[in-house]
Order: sequence, then C-alpha cells, then structure tokens
Amino acid sequence: MPAQTVLPRWRGFNLPGMLTPRQTLADLRSDFRWIADWGFDWVRLPLSYHRWLQGADWRAIDEPKLAELDGIVELARQHGLHVCLNFHCAPGYSCHSPTRKREPFDLWKDREALEAFCFHWALLAERYKPIPSSQLSINLVNEPLGPGFDDMTREEHERVVRAVVRRIREVDPDRLIIADGVAYARVPCPELADLGIAQSCRAYRPAGIVHWTPDKGPAPVWPGARDTDGSVWDRAKLEAHYAPWAELARTGIGVHCGEGGSNNSAPHDVVLRWYRDALEVLTAHNIGHALWNFRGPFGILDSGRKDVAYENWHGHPLDRKLLELLREF
Repeated sequence: MPAQTVLPRWRGFNLPGMLTPRQTLADLRSDFRWIADWGFDWVRLPLSYHRWLQGADWRAIDEPKLAELDGIVELARQHGLHVCLNFHCAPGYSCHSPTRKREPFDLWKDREALEAFCFHWALLAERYKPIPSSQLSINLVNEPLGPGFDDMTREEHERVVRAVVRRIREVDPDRLIIADGVAYARVPCPELADLGIAQSCRAYRPAGIVHWTPDKGPAPVWPGARDTDGSVWDRAKLEAHYAPWAELARTGIGVHCGEGGSNNSAPHDVVLRWYRDALEVLTAHNIGHALWNFRGPFGILDSGRKDVAYENWHGHPLDRKLLELLREF
C-alpha cells in the first residue's frame, strides 16, 4: 500500500511569473491549455505580497492587482487545474537571500511580520473561500530554512505556522493548507501533525546535478553525483532521503513534492536518469510532483539547454524527452 493516501497524486508545474510585475493573464492562456492537454492537473503560483500593495504599507491593497490574480486562478480552474497559491516572498521572509534582506522585518522573530503574514493569507482565504480545496490550496511559505542554514529555530517556525493556520481557519475552516518542510523543504515537520495540514518536500538533491555549472568542476554523472556535503548519491540515497516523508505520510499526513528538477547546465542525459529515479521513488509512495518551472532553465519549454534536440512547439523550443518522462509518472 502506498504511504501517501490523503492527497491526490497531483502532477504539474510551477509558474513563477506572478513574482514579477510583467506576468499577465494573457501570458498564461497557452500555458494552462498546454499543461492540461498534456495530462497534468496542478499548477503552483509562487507569489510576492508586494505585487498587490500600494506603496510600502502592508495593509494598503491595490485591488486591481488582486483582481488580476483572480483572473489567473479562474483561468486555471477552467482548464481543470488545481491551483496552489504560495508565498515565495512573504512578509518578512524569502529563501532568496537578496529578497529576504530587503524585507523590513523578520517573519520568524517580529510580531508585525507575523501580523502581516496572517493578514495577507486571511485576505486570500476570504477571497477564494467559494472555491473548494479540491481546486485550490494554500502553501504557506516557500522553503523555510532553519538550523544549519539560518538562525530560524524549529520552535519559531512552528509558532508561525500554528498562528497563520489558526487565522486562515477563522476565515475558511475547510481550506487545504500545505506547509513546506524546513531546511529548504528537505526535512519534514512531524511537530505539525496535529494541525491536520499537508506538507511539501522537494526533488533538488543532489546539488551536484541540480545546481551544477561548468565552473564547479567535471560534469556530474548519475549515479554518483555529489551533494554539497560531499556525499555520493545514487538510487538508494534517494530512497533514504524520502523515507522520512513516507513515514510522515503513513501517519495520515498528506505529502506533495512542490518543486523539482535541474537547471540547464547539467548534461541532459544525466538529468533524465536522475529525475527518473527521483520520480519512481516519489510515485512508489504516491507522492505527486511539480517541475520548477514550466518555461525557463528547469522547464520543458524555453530551457536554454545546449545539448537537447528541441521540438518546435508553437514557436517555443520543447524538450520532448523531459516532457514524456514527466508524463510517465
């Protein structure tokens, strides 16, 4: 019996265009259509709360900007895609260091940051309350760091998650809420199990494939690529990495892999072999997955890889081998 039985095994893509002012509804029309036509059923929208602010006041909402998000959510639903809303830049936190340093407060330590975090999630929860959780979920904040990466403690993370879950449920008691694991979503959080929320992992290890660039030495191989700590990874190492997530799922917690993939520097054949192993391990536990991203360096379209025989897809270079690998699982 598979470990994960709470969530559907959603499969899809991250569409990070909402992190910039340039993304519009028109940009996404073809993306949603192609994603659905290729048999996928899930899109994650990484968001920055700054996108709908009027100036620097976190309470001042630019309604037309939120209306734009409404249109994107509705368009995805029209194509039968589950929409996962996520703060990549939350009040007081981003896993991206330059963005984090620009935040005026610290989500894990400052009361005002937590107040702002709860305010914006309550705003969105109220706005999308009519949409069932089968069609829309809330993924609280992307990749909290914590011990070994920054000075956030597990206790501080738990305090923030409990506070925002409580606030969301005051507005919408039935909303599906997902919390990323800590340490860049590598490590599950069993201390949150009593909340009845789902949790999200990643498919980004070993770093010697995922984040390899030519300046980092010889091209990676699979099996045999190294992680940042020098450890050598293979299929067995992947299985051990996901074992705690499977164990969490066996306790009745929904688990999904919210991001995965490799940048466009690593050799394509190596990426495909590694990702097949990762997807086989996840699928054996009934854990769904999403590629980062749809278009761009990790994606199936416009990836910029130099060792791919691309197919022309409506004017875009399509990595057909990566697409067909994803469609297998």
